[in-house]
Parts: sequence; C-alpha cells; structure tokens
Amino acid sequence: MESGILINSLTAWYNYTKENKDLTDLVIQGINFRNEKIDWSQFVYENTTFLSCAFNRNQATEVISHGAIVYPKFKNLPYNPNRNTLYTYQELLEGYNFENDASVDLKIYQRFVKNKYNPPLVEAMAQRLHDFNIDESLRRLMGFDKKGMTEKKAVGFMGGHATRRGSEYYVKVAKAAKLLAEKDYYIMTGGGPGIMEAANLGAYMAGRSDEDLATAIEILSDLDFDNQIEIPRDYLAKNYVNNALKVLEMFPNGKENLAIPTWFYGHEPSNVFASHIAKYFSNSLREDTLLAMALYGVVYAPGSAGTTQEIFQEAAQNHYGTFGYYSPMVFLSKKRYVEDTSLYSVLHQLAVDQPYKELLYLTDDPELVSEFIQNHPPVPV
Repeated sequence: MESGILINSLTAWYNYTKENKDLTDLVIQGINFRNEKIDWSQFVYENTTFLSCAFNRNQATEVISHGAIVYPKFKNLPYNPNRNTLYTYQELLEGYNFENDASVDLKIYQRFVKNKYNPPLVEAMAQRLHDFNIDESLRRLMGFDKKGMTEKKAVGFMGGHATRRGSEYYVKVAKAAKLLAEKDYYIMTGGGPGIMEAANLGAYMAGRSDEDLATAIEILSDLDFDNQIEIPRDYLAKNYVNNALKVLEMFPNGKENLAIPTWFYGHEPSNVFASHIAKYFSNSLREDTLLAMALYGVVYAPGSAGTTQEIFQEAAQNHYGTFGYYSPMVFLSKKRYVEDTSLYSVLHQLAVDQPYKELLYLTDDPELVSEFIQNHPPVPV
C-alpha cells in the first residue's frame, strides 16, 4: 500500500476502508468515531496513528490493544491544530472591533506570543501540527504534481507592509496584480497590509475596470487617525478594516487569490481581499513555502529588510535550482533597486553565467511587469 496517507474525515475513512483493511502507515486525524459502529478487529495495524480523534473508552482501548498509536485531542486552544482547510478573513476577523478587538486572529496571536520563543512541548506540537495541516491544505489548493509544479500559475508579490494605501507603488502593484490575474495567473502575497494588500486587492478586482480599481483605492485611503499629530501606519486607523469591507460590499465576488501571513511578527488585521489565507506560526516555513510556490515569478516592490531577505532567498533558490525550476524575478522600482540600494545590480552580477540571469527584470511600469512574466515562463532545471 502507499505509505504516508492522511485521512481526516469520516467520508474519507469509509471510502478507504470499504475495500482496504490494511492500515499500515496510515494517519487518521481529527475524526469523531464515538457514534460509529466499527469492527476494529478486521484491520491490520502497523505504524497506524490516530491523532486527535474522538473515541469512547471501549473503542480507544480496543484500537490500542491492536497496536495502534492514539494521541489525545488538544484542549483549550484558540485554534484547531487539526484543521483541514485554509482560513478565511471572516473566520479570522470574527469578533473584530477596533475599539475592543476580540477577533479570533488576535486571540491566537495572544496565545502564541506568551511562549513565542520557548513553547512547552504540547504547545509546540500543536503549532507544528497546525502548520503541517496548512501545508496540506495548500497542496490541495495549488495542485502540485510530482515534479513540484502547480496547476495554478502562481505569481508572488513582495514589498513593504508600511506602504500607504493610495501611494505610488500601492497603486502600481494593484495594477500589476490585476493585469496578471486577468491573464489567469494566481496572485499570492505574504498576507499583510501595504504592498501585500495592494496585490491581493488588484487580483480581487480582476475583470473590473481601472476606474473601479481607482474607486476601491480611494475608499481604502480615506482613513481616520483620530486627529493624531503623528500619522501612524494605515492599519492602525480606526476605519482600516471597515473601509476594506466597504470595497467588498461595493465590488462583490472578486477573483480568487491567496495570502500567506504569520503570527510571528505581531498582530495585524487580516487581509480581506485574499480568498484563502494560509496563516502559519512558523515564519521560516511560511516564507519558504511562499517562494517555493511562486514558480511563475516574484514581483518585488519597494520594501525594507524583510523584502531584501526574500530577494536573496529567492535568488538562492534560483541559483541552485532548489525547487526544480528557474523563476522570473521582477523588480518594480528603478529608484529603490538601482539608485537607493543597488540590489538589482548586485543580483545581476551574482547571476552572471547562470540560467536565471535572463529571468531578471527591472521596470517602473505595471504593464511591463505583466508582459515580462507572460513572456518568461518558469524554466525546468
């Protein structure tokens, strides 16, 4: 039998065991068996694991007596380690109010930050199991083949999370993401505010007019900072989320796209323009996963240290062909990446005599971003 099979629903359990009684190497996760009448003696158990399943006492005793490993359910957590779907903004924002934020997202962060650097064993296991299940949900969503290519033509956007709504590169990123989404590229971001929100917004607005996009950005940019002397970051405005919800109400049923944020860097309101949210506890897993999936290209708008790290992380993946393909790297801002930092020049020099050198591109034009990615598909290693 195939090893490493994960079964996480009663339907999947009965479909599998209807004709197959060998449970060797199976992981059965998060299923409630209490009301099921099952003859447990009919199965072969070898390295069979029941993880966070619900049994009555007799069932659990019998399963263990046949040699299965049974891990108990995690209790009193604000998140479900055994979830088998990605998040939605509705789930994460449940309970949100700027004056008294009681959102699910914040409750999870507050639990996480208590032992951020040294979680106890049970907490660490729960977090890792949660992130594994986010991995599994992403694999189903993206449709990976055996060579690591995805059914969806994923393009990632990176850049500063403090970029203001309505600013030059917020608008340019939204336009570039919209153009690419209209060519059936699947837009994905790090899931935060700023450039990441702009890209998810642009993808969401695919198929609508440029005037509609401009209207959406105008609504988003009308922020109330309670007359503070120093204007804080956009996501601290009282109506930051409400303005985004107004855009969703005005322009419903946008194009599907993906956000991959983390609780590691702190709490920020959820990006409501992402139809799927793959939120991780582990930032390193989250960053590696995002770049590994963006095989059709990554677009870098102006950002700071985090964006710079992601640039060289992707460069290393391209340099060594880590994920089986060389992918386009597009830099959106000549000023940022040549005049201010020389990052593009450094990377261009690093890529001399390397296959991915022809996949590097520098521009200030959202339309040229789209054209370059369309004309430069990923190259097999």
